[in-house]
Amino acid sequence: MSRARSDVLIVGGGPAGAATAWFLARCGVDVVVMDRARFPRDKPCAEYLSPQASRILDAMGALSVVEACGPAQLGGMMVRAPNGQRIRGDFAAAHGFSGFRDRGLAIRRWILDDILLDRARASGARVIEQTRVTDLLRDCGGCVIGARTLDDGAPVGRTHAARIVIGADGLRSVVARKLDVARRLPWPRRMAFVTHYRGVRGLGDRGEMHVETEGYLGIADVGGGLANVALVVPTARVRSFDTDPAGFLDRWLREHAQLAGRFAGAERVSKVSATGPFASAVRRAWAPGAALVGDAADFFDPFTGEGIYAALRGGELVAPYVLEALAARSPDCANAALAAYDRARRREFRGKWVVERLVGAAVAWPPLINHAARVLSRRKDMADLLVGVAGDFVPPAEVLRPGYLLRLLVPPFSRA
Repeated sequence: MSRARSDVLIVGGGPAGAATAWFLARCGVDVVVMDRARFPRDKPCAEYLSPQASRILDAMGALSVVEACGPAQLGGMMVRAPNGQRIRGDFAAAHGFSGFRDRGLAIRRWILDDILLDRARASGARVIEQTRVTDLLRDCGGCVIGARTLDDGAPVGRTHAARIVIGADGLRSVVARKLDVARRLPWPRRMAFVTHYRGVRGLGDRGEMHVETEGYLGIADVGGGLANVALVVPTARVRSFDTDPAGFLDRWLREHAQLAGRFAGAERVSKVSATGPFASAVRRAWAPGAALVGDAADFFDPFTGEGIYAALRGGELVAPYVLEALAARSPDCANAALAAYDRARRREFRGKWVVERLVGAAVAWPPLINHAARVLSRRKDMADLLVGVAGDFVPPAEVLRPGYLLRLLVPPFSRA
């Protein structure tokens, strides 16, 4: 069994892994990124980047490259409730908050991931494709010191020694499972079916979420005349359908009149891919010699489009703590640095997690989302604030204030 070595081994070459690699390698750290796929590769995803994600792309030198590839520019969000009322919010609004850009971006993942991995390589990281991690290596004290790997088609595995292993390997993270910190949240249990269409009618410069009693459908322009279409339904409903995800999606569209006409004549140009179940988290995002970023650390639900920004921000956030752990003079000091990362991660994302759970409850309970839509359809200032939180530049505290929640959730008294 052959051996390899690096300071840091990052498992997963998506946005979380590539961003982590870039922020570490630019500081002179010997970084290896390992992924089981061969890039460029597609991945089921909403393919949406919030306005604030552009800040991190710009820091990595990737924003101009992404924009040159012709992504869609999204000015806000539209949410249609089951009662037919619509919430419209803009990123550029009068609330006084502004993002790095006043528009979000939407671009195919095979394009984005390839650009980000190229930036990781340019910073000095080594990228190993078509190799999967099968287990973690530990010393006699239980500290992670590397990983066991297997190349595609190879009869025997290898070992890769590393001072720190970072799991950036997504929802069903091998690293999180091997660290024994992964846990599934009991609610909500949803699956997504993701594909692309050409020729969807009425496609504008907003991302769309169409909420129904049995799930929701997201639609967004991703450039090049294509629309990303993602149907998210409870796993209980998934168990009842046959093994034809494309047929399941087609039936769902036909059954909803407000969508059926828009898809009449549209051409599906990619296979329907399933992903989920969602609502995963970890007891903690570190262990001696290891850390977790992106979806490997947590992912609640795709409704707010948080995944890519959280992945990029997670890579940016973890890097200084990994540098501190690498420079530590003792294992205890290294562990303290990684534990501090976990606390910083919770501070960074805690408010957004609360908002995501409130939105998840509304989506799961039609009377609540219907009432919220009635309020927000009349109060664009409130809708703009909520969309700004989803855009990652309005502090979540702005929509968690008692006054905002009371106006949103409590029906106003009618005048005599």
